[in-house]
Amino acid sequence: MEHKEEHTTTTGIDNRKMMIWVFLGSECMFFGSLIATYLIYFGRSVSGPGLEILDIPTTSVSTFVLLMSSFMMVMAYSSIAKGDVKKFRVWIMCTAILGATFLGFQFYEFTEFAHHYHLTPQTNLFGTTFFTLTGFHGAHVTVGVIWLVTLFGYSFYRKEDLIRDDALNVDFLALYWHFVDVVWIVIFTVVYLIGVRASGVG
Repeated sequence: MEHKEEHTTTTGIDNRKMMIWVFLGSECMFFGSLIATYLIYFGRSVSGPGLEILDIPTTSVSTFVLLMSSFMMVMAYSSIAKGDVKKFRVWIMCTAILGATFLGFQFYEFTEFAHHYHLTPQTNLFGTTFFTLTGFHGAHVTVGVIWLVTLFGYSFYRKEDLIRDDALNVDFLALYWHFVDVVWIVIFTVVYLIGVRASGVG
């Protein structure tokens, strides 16, 4: 009988799970610094477009899409924990599709700002901080989508191993995906909702 190697810390927590929590903690500090920088320079642009160009209704839709992807991720993890690979594939692909849809919304927003309002990271302080903050978040969503698609493909390659060994890897992905969603909720609230209201736009 094959002996399965244990990966636990002295606390009894899997050391791989401990590492993902440490990673997410560092990511919290990273995004916290980006949000703080945005707030420090808030309203300091003396020329060029600013918060008035933000399309809150469209971004609200993309936010809902990302939130729904979190629900799909929960269902994917529940399915793999029960050993139901077929349902796992459905839910994990739905999560990836919704994540990609969110990225599509973000790409549309970026191109609209660049082509119609001539806002780029080089235009003014608002452009620099806005594109840096939302761009880095978009990069994290992109990594998540690639991870989702990779696990979907892996489920066809070695489905028995996926059930036995990789439910924890799906758990890691779920933690990462939920983190990305929560970060976006903070960004959406600070930049789009509170920011627009504080500036008196709209």
